[in-house]
Amino acid sequence: MSNTLPAPPAGQALIAAQSDQQAVLLWLSEFIDRPATLRSYRKETERFLLWLNDRNKQLQQVQREDVLDYQRFLQAPWPAERWIGPARPRQHPHWKPFTGPLQPGSIRQALTILSALFSYLSEAGYRRGNPFKLVRKRQQATTLQVERFFDQQSWQAILDAINTLPDASRRNQQQAARARWLITLLYLTGARRQEVAQAKMGDFSQRRQQWWWRVHGKGGSHADIPVSDELMAAMAAYRNSLGLSPQPEHEEDTPLACKLPGEKSQPLQAISDKAIYLICREIFQRAASQSADEAVRSRLTQASTHWLRHTAASHQLDAGIPLLMVSQNLRHASIQTTRRYLHSEEDARHAATGLHRMQEQEISQKTDAEPENSKHTDSTLP
Repeated sequence: MSNTLPAPPAGQALIAAQSDQQAVLLWLSEFIDRPATLRSYRKETERFLLWLNDRNKQLQQVQREDVLDYQRFLQAPWPAERWIGPARPRQHPHWKPFTGPLQPGSIRQALTILSALFSYLSEAGYRRGNPFKLVRKRQQATTLQVERFFDQQSWQAILDAINTLPDASRRNQQQAARARWLITLLYLTGARRQEVAQAKMGDFSQRRQQWWWRVHGKGGSHADIPVSDELMAAMAAYRNSLGLSPQPEHEEDTPLACKLPGEKSQPLQAISDKAIYLICREIFQRAASQSADEAVRSRLTQASTHWLRHTAASHQLDAGIPLLMVSQNLRHASIQTTRRYLHSEEDARHAATGLHRMQEQEISQKTDAEPENSKHTDSTLP
């Protein structure tokens, strides 16, 4: 796309970009030290630029009406054959920008990212104003319970699918071991897939005979989260499939999740966060195909790796782990974010509401009427 534009007036522009691509690339370069953020921002801006190209529009021409049109487009990209396809690497000849319509939360995220882009372009003098800032705030979205998690039936279907993975060949066994390790790791820790993709085995260490994982998160932050005996056993099983010792060595640089081993002389290589997504999605699809419950199948076919993080929070709280500890484990900035996963409060309110019933009111009305009947009966006695 070659939308070359005249430079903004001298003294107004703070960037020297002469095209939309140059302006966007300059903005993205601000996040070069935050790989996960960069990938997310690049994906959303590329989608928007492709959409604008189909409409023969440039970034400087985007108005409020275009924002609303794009918001509706994200709900149902059309034509589907042009925009929607299976998840594939960006360089694949049949790559498509979307794997399906976006959920409300993903749409909000896309608009937030584009709003940040347009604020940057506006402040830099590349264009006037930010039409995305006019998007109506939906306060309700911040208070709704998180529903993108696996209930007990769906989670059991996932466990069943893992336990029935093919193991006829050595390669099958290695694939199964890796899938089992990834699901276990993401579920027990609540980690993000980007955090797993960039982690090393040596990030696990012992203090006072207890294992901890130093997770490198968003914006260069890091935090230590506790590692259970169950997770260490899962790591030992995975490391065994790679021909490694059960426990990691001090500062070991082996990736936490590896590509399938090649020649023995070749070092183990990390898999990308996209590969982690595809492996987990394959497990979810396998679980869906093996389930006889239509609701479970529907839930599993919609699921992504982030559902494992949501499920980790929900199941930890259901198990009785204190809210503050769960918030610390998932590294939430606010405890209110963690509270969204506290379904026990919702269940208790639902159960309490059941105490208010019509039948009891009818019984009470009959009881209130009894004295009057008794009085009438007494008047007929001698």
